[in-house]
Amino acid sequence: MSELIRLGVVGLGNIAQQHIANIRNGEVSGFKITALCSRNKTDLADEIGAQHFSDYKKLIDANVIDAILIATPTMSHFEIAQYALNKNIHVMLEKPVGLSSFEGEQLLATQQPGCQFALMLNQRTDPTYAKMKHIVESGVLGKLQRTQWTMTNWFRPEIYFQVSDWRATWKGEGGGLLVNQCIHNLDIFQWICGVPSQISAFSEFGKYHNIEVEDEVTAYLRYPNKATGVFVGSTGEAPGVNRFDIIGDKGSLHFDSGKLVQKLNDQSVAEFCATTDDMFGMPSVDETAIEINEVVNQHAIIMNNFAAAITQGEALIAPAEQGLASLDIANAMLMSTWKNQPVSLPLDRKAYQHALDDKIASSQLRKKSNKQAKVDMSKSYR
Repeated sequence: MSELIRLGVVGLGNIAQQHIANIRNGEVSGFKITALCSRNKTDLADEIGAQHFSDYKKLIDANVIDAILIATPTMSHFEIAQYALNKNIHVMLEKPVGLSSFEGEQLLATQQPGCQFALMLNQRTDPTYAKMKHIVESGVLGKLQRTQWTMTNWFRPEIYFQVSDWRATWKGEGGGLLVNQCIHNLDIFQWICGVPSQISAFSEFGKYHNIEVEDEVTAYLRYPNKATGVFVGSTGEAPGVNRFDIIGDKGSLHFDSGKLVQKLNDQSVAEFCATTDDMFGMPSVDETAIEINEVVNQHAIIMNNFAAAITQGEALIAPAEQGLASLDIANAMLMSTWKNQPVSLPLDRKAYQHALDDKIASSQLRKKSNKQAKVDMSKSYR
């Protein structure tokens, strides 16, 4: 391998342009973009001195890349990543890892030893979420009793869907809110709090938009230790809410619109409950506002880590196999809605795939609108 990792980029939409900009402006180092792939040739290829391909297979077979960044519509993630992995090319895949966790599982089976396969789960680098994970894992909150995340800050107007032929279709994306926007939140939710053992969910399909997939979900969670949880997501609510609560036996964490508060009891709730003689008493609590002023380029951190994994063997922040848990949760929420009953985890991935296949069979890509949308990618991050 040359000193710089030769990188190919497949798909040149909004998020791909963000990744390319990070490399060009030096936020991401270790890569040289040597190939681009899109349906139509772009002046960008000449600008950066890269070869242009209209066929991803020809790009991969041309022996001009060591690694590939796949930023295409979800429906093509599997075939492109599988082809690259079979050729022992390092892969960075935009989320999600597939239309379903079953598809993701099949994809992972093609990964070869020594080949780095990473997923763009960039919110794992958010300083606030990283701090919350550290606090929970420290044990200071005690045994988890309840979790709740209301994430309705993903508002999307109709034009977001109109300018795409694949978004918010079963055929093109395998879902909507859960596998596109909230997949990040579901990843962080399970990354910090663990995977629930059972989910009961109520999904609304096309409630706020002219789409066939879910744009609002309310789900009830049960964990192996009998803790309970609630997850609420929406792309039809404005102004939205982003509130994440983690309640433990010894204290709690509360994240609300960028502010993080920690509350620690002077003794565990269980101990106080069993020993106090104060009929209306409560443990004393110490409340602390946790200031987090660090601002990071999340996508750049993930890409720099990908480069270090390839050249130095550094552990991946978001290895692709860790993308299965959030997809399992998203898939379980949809399955629970379709069956109108609780769904247990680990998910029966084959059963879900059969149900999704039925949806895909009656789905079709929409006719793409010719409307010109104003695009400011900074507004898309929550």
